[in-house]
Amino acid sequence: MSASDSVLRVALPVPLPRLFDYRPPADGPGGVGCRVRVPFGSRSLVGVVVEIGPPDPGLAELREAEAMLDPQPLLQGELLASLRWLARYTHAPLGEVLATALPSALRRGEPLPETHAWAWRLTEAGATALARLRGRPRQLADRLQAAALDEDLLDAEVDDWRTAARALSRRELAERVAVPASQWAPTPQPGPALNAEQTEALAALRARPGFAAALLDGVTGSGKTEVYLQAIADCLAHGRQALVLVPEIGLTPQALARFRKRLGVPIHALHSGLTDSERARVWAAAWRGEARVIVGTRSAVFTPLPEAGLIVIDEEHDGSYKQQDGIRYHARDFALVRGKALDVPVILGSATPSLETLHNAQAGRYAHLRLRKRAGDAQPPAVRVIDVRKRPLDAGLSSDLLKAMRAALDAGGQVLVFKNRRGYAPVLLCHDCGWSAQCKRCSTPLRASPMTVHGGGRRLQCHHCGARQTPPPACPDCASLALQPQGVGTERLEELLAEKFADVPVLRIDSASTRRKDALEKLFVEFGAQPGILVGTQMLAKGHDLPNLTLVAVVGIDEGLFSADFRAGEKLAQLLIQVAGRAGRADKRGEVLLQTHHPEHPLLQTLIHGGYAAFAETELVQREAACFPPFAHIALLRAEAQHADAPIQFLQAAKTMLMPWCASKPVRGAAPAGLTLDGPVPAPMPRRAGMHRAQLLLSSPTRRELHAALDDAQSLLFALPEARKVRWSLDVDPIDLN
Repeated sequence: MSASDSVLRVALPVPLPRLFDYRPPADGPGGVGCRVRVPFGSRSLVGVVVEIGPPDPGLAELREAEAMLDPQPLLQGELLASLRWLARYTHAPLGEVLATALPSALRRGEPLPETHAWAWRLTEAGATALARLRGRPRQLADRLQAAALDEDLLDAEVDDWRTAARALSRRELAERVAVPASQWAPTPQPGPALNAEQTEALAALRARPGFAAALLDGVTGSGKTEVYLQAIADCLAHGRQALVLVPEIGLTPQALARFRKRLGVPIHALHSGLTDSERARVWAAAWRGEARVIVGTRSAVFTPLPEAGLIVIDEEHDGSYKQQDGIRYHARDFALVRGKALDVPVILGSATPSLETLHNAQAGRYAHLRLRKRAGDAQPPAVRVIDVRKRPLDAGLSSDLLKAMRAALDAGGQVLVFKNRRGYAPVLLCHDCGWSAQCKRCSTPLRASPMTVHGGGRRLQCHHCGARQTPPPACPDCASLALQPQGVGTERLEELLAEKFADVPVLRIDSASTRRKDALEKLFVEFGAQPGILVGTQMLAKGHDLPNLTLVAVVGIDEGLFSADFRAGEKLAQLLIQVAGRAGRADKRGEVLLQTHHPEHPLLQTLIHGGYAAFAETELVQREAACFPPFAHIALLRAEAQHADAPIQFLQAAKTMLMPWCASKPVRGAAPAGLTLDGPVPAPMPRRAGMHRAQLLLSSPTRRELHAALDDAQSLLFALPEARKVRWSLDVDPIDLN
């Protein structure tokens, strides 16, 4: 078959579960995995060639592709095959899956960039201004005086250099320049000697060449990262690449600095905080095999690994690994699929493993490696419950908690106050008539969704749809001026603690305070080791190392104790254990205070007296009895529309179509056979951003049967007349039913 006889079967980023056929462009057919620009209706789209073959008999005259964009395939071998698996598993159009896997610049059709490093050098003006500089800008200028230094070296050797570089750049005393790809490698620094548990875990990892999944189940502070580093060093010694997934962008600066110093190679970061061009350059460096260690958040799981040797998933339980819109993949699960396809080991690390991962370890599918001792023989924190029933609270804080905070600060320690509610206050309320500020576009089952107060009372924002508005000067219902913020968010807590503890710094860490690039890194540098108070949301539960932190105060946990979501207990238990684990590193024993109106709640009592392992054991028994994951497999079909009836009508039609897959009676008296359909029902938040929402839950005791039903239903769902009136999505293995 000649090139002119072939047909390109192209996956395009459109919501249709099919491929599109084109004649090759004049510059040739390219190859499978190459990007191609093609006409699509009146538009021009960039897709990926996934098959090349003869045209089917009887096809109408095909349109010719406009241009082949790659001289050699970008999506090669394993990565393309794994992405095709992901499209089948999520029941998503292949073209949209492939588009999700590519950096935005490559998705738009831009060429694969050359890989180069960035360096900083003094300008002529900077060289003559040294004597006038002070502080960190002077320290950085002194380092740059002899020669330009690349950013990898600066990251490894100069604290907070980015702030100083920006200050010099604003005065045109230093400039950022592109240089050839970095060949600089820091001198590896030896790590601490491993304890017996770490040594045993590393030996077990080394004894399993090729694909093997291992759960590294270690309490907070047990040295899981040290085991990762030694395993990565082994990987590098064999000339292979390592991919390390971390759950939050905030972890990346801390991880990068530590990894650079220990491994002696440039470390490449991939996360949403990079520009499009930066992401494309890192992706290209990995594709060429130049990037030896890639540390990144969820989407880094799509990184090409032509010389793969190891995949590490840190904090594998974290919910941020699950994509909640678009292609709803789970980075942890896809990393395991890639590890098997690449035939490399996969390490899943956590102090609070997901119940799915624990179940797989108990079933023997994963090795279960345990680290029960804190590194350096540090003692676990003491946990104390503060019962606040019938006791006065000051800004939501009890007198016992405030006294404990003062004692910890006076002893030279640091305090973390955990409040998982960002903003100034949850609601703006009229004290005279009871009116409250509510979002006009969102509603819960009983009422409209409240607008959260931000900016010290200067702004109202809906945390569901993002709508913003200025607070009214007076109550819209009764014209009273007695509008008062009710409740406490992290902004208000920061303000009130700054008043009560004026002698120490009080810093807030949440998504609002760390929005800017490098903001989190700067906050930790500012916080330093002196006595002070950190106020934060769940971002502070994500593995940050705070060696001088001696007290953790957890407030506002009661609202998490009574959720209808079957995963709510697991999520709360993980969050509490992770936050508590920040206390008492190094030679200082920590204390954890849990402030609650429900001190006898079984979840709290189990965690306090038995730890996470006891909770997980109990929860797994309950999940099995209720036929919930990991003992069943579920998918959630969601629909939304501007008209209230349309989502339910679509889901009812979908349910009717799926009914042949449902069994008429149970098997073995307990576990249901076939497919079970629950709903359709309004979503827990029935209206969001002006759209009415509903959902249909599908479950089956076997993954095979669930996917067989979804395979049959996929094309039929697109064809339903009711589908034209809604926007619908399918979430396989959802982690949030809300």
